[in-house]
Amino acid sequence: MTAPILLCTDGSEASLGALVAGVGLLGPDGPYVLVTVADAPDPEVLSGTGHAGADMSAEEFDVAVGRAHETARQVLTEAEGRLGLTDVEVRVVAGEPAAALCELAGELGARALVLGTRGRGGIARALLGSVSDHVVRNAPCTVVVTGSPDTP
Repeated sequence: MTAPILLCTDGSEASLGALVAGVGLLGPDGPYVLVTVADAPDPEVLSGTGHAGADMSAEEFDVAVGRAHETARQVLTEAEGRLGLTDVEVRVVAGEPAAALCELAGELGARALVLGTRGRGGIARALLGSVSDHVVRNAPCTVVVTGSPDTP
């Protein structure tokens, strides 16, 4: 079996456009794995610190995690429809996005990872960090960072 290509999306229009451009560059032959990161709450909200108690009960945490995964599945369903690929697997991962994507690429033995960039530059990137920067530096495979074909 051929190693997969990861298509990473956050569900934004820019991200979906970047995946369309990436698939256009790499071609329709997969296998492809379409992946997004669930925006679940940090487990630290269950423990609290010092005199402060937990920010969220275990039940509230479970509900929030369930909602995050449902939203992630909706993102993948929309992206799958937009891309129109026939050989695609979908995955929801959890955790810090850049690290989670790099870890999945390693687990699957991916041959490439495709993601978009928001185009942050200079000070904003230095202060806020960048998922694409981290992935380029740490992924165990080729990384294609692209923008939407609709943007100049």
